[in-house]
Amino acid sequence: QVQLVESGGGLVQAGGSLRLSCAASGRTFSTYTMGWFRQAPGKEREFVAAITWGGGGTSYADSVKGRFTISRDNAKNTVYLQMNTLKPEDTAVYYCAATRNYLRTKMVDYDYWGQGTQVTVSS
Repeated sequence: QVQLVESGGGLVQAGGSLRLSCAASGRTFSTYTMGWFRQAPGKEREFVAAITWGGGGTSYADSVKGRFTISRDNAKNTVYLQMNTLKPEDTAVYYCAATRNYLRTKMVDYDYWGQGTQVTVSS
């Protein structure tokens, strides 16, 4: 069982940066691939980024590639999403998720979810 708690969301102007954190409970954090997803109002939840157990593999949605960076610190049971050059279309609730599978990009493949943190980018 893994419990996930996101933090770091907020209001930022276009072009700005935010760093999201996701703290996980449990001693098996380092055995999970971690992912970030987001859901904008009226839209389906979509994949943003994922990182493998040891951090050696990552995957990004095309819409965030080159602007967002996912990382993890297994000693702190935390995964991060550094978001730079933010755009209004990045406005969404951001969720972190955990899976035992390798570097998945689909929601259905993730077993545990956080409650989400709101990111709002003003133009």
